[in-house]
Amino acid sequence: MCSDYIFTSARLGFRNWTDTDVLPMSEINMDEEVMKYFPSTQSIQQTAAFIERMRTQFKEIGYCYFAVDILENSTFIGFIGLSIQTFTSIYTPCTDIGWRLKKSEWNNGYATEGAKRCLQYAFDTLKLNEVYAFAPLANNKSWQIMEKLGMMKLDNFIHPLLHDTLQLKECVTYKMKK
Repeated sequence: MCSDYIFTSARLGFRNWTDTDVLPMSEINMDEEVMKYFPSTQSIQQTAAFIERMRTQFKEIGYCYFAVDILENSTFIGFIGLSIQTFTSIYTPCTDIGWRLKKSEWNNGYATEGAKRCLQYAFDTLKLNEVYAFAPLANNKSWQIMEKLGMMKLDNFIHPLLHDTLQLKECVTYKMKK
């Protein structure tokens, strides 16, 4: 088991990113089914830049979308965590919770388990007062996880970064308070 985990859940380890995560995360980001609710897939260079942003965010504020491993075999499966959102909205800037896992690990309960643990970390360790979640309305699997987490639906909105993408522009907002 990796000794660099910031925290764990029953089956998952949450850690900061390493250079060795770039290629496996790129494979996830290039999977069209995984990226169905995003404007496009992401290249290796875009993934490397994302990982560097997450490392910087972790260094500056103590959290990010964490790299996630299955504890049993130390297999990297994607990310689950917290990030700062600054797109133009009545809810931003804010901390949101998000996840992206490789397709072969879907339907194992990892996103829900990991998000629950990240919310616990947000409220108990980081002492945040609230956490938001955003997803395209069409991405019912994500907002169903938000509801499983006990988050409260606030409203739908036209996402300013997705307004040119017909099937993605209408998004839902969820929130959980400490």
